[in-house]
Amino acid sequence: MDIYSMPEAFESRVRLAILSSLLSGVKNFNEIKEITKTSDGNLSTHLSKLEILKYINSKKEFVGKKPKTTYEITQIGRTDFKAYVNFLEAIISDNIE
Repeated sequence: MDIYSMPEAFESRVRLAILSSLLSGVKNFNEIKEITKTSDGNLSTHLSKLEILKYINSKKEFVGKKPKTTYEITQIGRTDFKAYVNFLEAIISDNIE
């Protein structure tokens, strides 16, 4: 990976926050909203984009009579996120030494 081939998913703070939060497990919409401190519409846009990129999966269900959507990171998302972190670590170590 280099700066010019970095996946589109990592060009946004909100998307990075979503992906990093999902590394620890499944989260629902409201949990992700609280973590990212963004509006419903903005969050929905980013979640949709990450789903299109196959970085996350969503699951919609009803709990009682209320809809609940949960999200989890996919293996592709986990692998690419790890590569991105390794890329950043390489940049930092090259600049420090």
